[in-house]
Amino acid sequence: MSDPRTSEPWFPDLCRLHRVGTLLGLAELAVVVVMLAPDGTRGWDAVAFMRASGFALWLALTVSVLLCRMRRNLSRWPPRSGSLLAVALASLVAIVAAGIVHALFASVDSEGGLPGFWPFVGGSAAIVALITALALRYFYVIDGWRAQVNANARAQADALQARIRPHFLFNSMNLIASLLRSQPAVAERAVLDLSDLFRAALDAGEGNSSLAEEVELAERYLAIESLRLGERLSIAWRKQEPLPWSLPMPRLTLQPLVENAVLHGISRLSEGGRVDIELETGEGVLRIRVRNPAPPPEAPADNGNGAGHAQRNIGHRLAYAFGPRARMTAGWAEGYYDCELSLPLGYARRP
Repeated sequence: MSDPRTSEPWFPDLCRLHRVGTLLGLAELAVVVVMLAPDGTRGWDAVAFMRASGFALWLALTVSVLLCRMRRNLSRWPPRSGSLLAVALASLVAIVAAGIVHALFASVDSEGGLPGFWPFVGGSAAIVALITALALRYFYVIDGWRAQVNANARAQADALQARIRPHFLFNSMNLIASLLRSQPAVAERAVLDLSDLFRAALDAGEGNSSLAEEVELAERYLAIESLRLGERLSIAWRKQEPLPWSLPMPRLTLQPLVENAVLHGISRLSEGGRVDIELETGEGVLRIRVRNPAPPPEAPADNGNGAGHAQRNIGHRLAYAFGPRARMTAGWAEGYYDCELSLPLGYARRP
């Protein structure tokens, strides 16, 4: 039996409309293959094709509804046993349905054009069993792949959270310690900013963040880095309203980008520089751009590990959350590093 600790059924969910459509499509494809297969006894018969299609689609719909209703019961079995049981149930439905249909047509068919009872029933059951097995295997693999992608996205988010803890906390505490005697008021404000930052960044709750929360998180981070770098760091926000402040976003999307701008750009330049952050919407897309002066990528000080790893993680999580229309571009040119996110509005997958 399945592990009672797992609440999510392993059996594929056939209650979804697109999956029912997939089964109907496979059933119709089987009819087309059977009708086109050369057997030397008949040609293309439109009436027979219509009858076979109606029977196959009705049978596929019945099997879909049955397996949809029995999903949790089948999930109580191990995957192998549950799948075999599902295929057996689908075959049983096909046997009963084919037997009824054959009996009905035999009672009105005076020419004897129907195949024998057992060839018709057995063939129908075999085709249904094959289609059901293929469909269940396909859906099972797809569900497993999606679960793996989701788990990978969550693991990457957790890795970014773990990354911010020791590095940023160590630098911030050193900064606060240096300010305690000379500027106690500034040190107190830094402690409050640090507290707000980690309360937001290390939120134990599940689910997505929002654009507003991501911007606030980046502002808290930059406020503390401004104390550490002083006049070497300046920040320019350009928020072109209206902006979708409630748009669901993966956690830690913007903060790692501005962190890269500071650590791999501004802090490595003796004269410092300005981080430009732009947010705007247009043509159904939210654009977020982070631009900063930076040394050339081939400079020895830039090993490419920290910035590249964070950007790859963010790109993967955005692709999962927003689909293939999500874009992330980044590159260095003429002394500046430019990173831009393009996120489609009105589309977000479940967290």
